[in-house]
Amino acid sequence: MHLLLDTANIQQIQYYCDILPVTGVTTNPSILQKAGEKELWTLLDNIKTAIGDMGQLHVQVTASDAKNMITEARTIRQRLGSVYIKVPVTEEGLKCIKALKAEDISVTATAVYSSMQGLLAAAAGADYIAPYCNRMEWLGTDFSRVISIIRNDSERTGSSTKIVAASFRSPGQVLTAIESGAHAVTLPPSMIKEALSSPAVDSAISSFSKDWSNLFGNSMLHQL
Repeated sequence: MHLLLDTANIQQIQYYCDILPVTGVTTNPSILQKAGEKELWTLLDNIKTAIGDMGQLHVQVTASDAKNMITEARTIRQRLGSVYIKVPVTEEGLKCIKALKAEDISVTATAVYSSMQGLLAAAAGADYIAPYCNRMEWLGTDFSRVISIIRNDSERTGSSTKIVAASFRSPGQVLTAIESGAHAVTLPPSMIKEALSSPAVDSAISSFSKDWSNLFGNSMLHQL
């Protein structure tokens, strides 16, 4: 499983890059708005610096028509270099994806709510497909089946398109997405913190510390 951070908060990105094998960062206009940074290119440059040369940065276009999506994508690449352009899977979005792949530009097909969207995006050449898991579940769609269908078709056709599952409400949904065939997941830092927090783990660590103190007092292991 590859892990991406779904945030534009530089401090959180730096924090989790220090402790986890982070593949990259995904952003969209809503995430950028939460970061509260008005200088767009400065923020995105800082994210690239935080994740390093090998990290992936996914940046979303904002236009709704293919012509302007393509113009925005070219601008993003000119300003930031090698990044993944996030394009919503609509008719205009698919037209944009085909055009960008013809220019050898990396693309993440986003806002995927159905298997058909995912299959069409893969056929258009998208490098990644981002199904919105919790949003699908909220609408009564079985997101695990959506992911399974896309993954099975990818393996059947020999496609290089990968699935980066997004939009989660709980760690359980993340596990379901992975079990269903997602190659990667993108998570907000709050969900990572939740997944690593457990009263049972805290209790075990506290017990270990107490037993150590009973044996060696305040001495640390490296001091013995």
